[in-house]
Amino acid sequence: MRCFSCSKLSFGIICKTCEEQLFVPTVSTRKVGTLDVISFFKYATLESLLLSKHKPEGYRIYKALAKMTMKPFIEEFVESDDRDVYIVGIDEHVKSGYSHVALLTSAMKTNCSIPQHSALMAKNRVNYSGKTLQYRLEHPRDFIYTGKSDIDVILIDDIITTGITLQEAQKVLMTHGVNVLFALTLADVEE
Repeated sequence: MRCFSCSKLSFGIICKTCEEQLFVPTVSTRKVGTLDVISFFKYATLESLLLSKHKPEGYRIYKALAKMTMKPFIEEFVESDDRDVYIVGIDEHVKSGYSHVALLTSAMKTNCSIPQHSALMAKNRVNYSGKTLQYRLEHPRDFIYTGKSDIDVILIDDIITTGITLQEAQKVLMTHGVNVLFALTLADVEE
């Protein structure tokens, strides 16, 4: 197969050279309300890869990105914090045969970090891509949480734009007695 980024022959969807030279995470943290949001990349760095999420190659790309970012992060996190932490993805709705957010949460499974798949689902399937802040505020996701209560959680999403979705998710989780430690995203649109 060929590397999705450079088109050279590769065993993986992203070759080792691109992984080591082009897609080195530049971790940043942004405060959204009371929530710390940690992102691994700026959106512009990953745009072509992130836009593949509903194409056939998207499954392999998101799986590779999760292995490069989410997996090492959670391994280091649980090494320094021995309590159980649950991983909750933002709306793990299946589209085009898989859920791109579920791929990210799955990569974070360890003995002390437990994914709660499809525990936080949106009733409103509105697409926020390219929409204004006002539109996002007028069309909330209306999340339903069906997971465990009284637990510590890391929220997962692929992209943070305005942070409205993450704030809405945090608010719903808090009403269920869930302590959201922070959120992780692959990319931050904010420059």
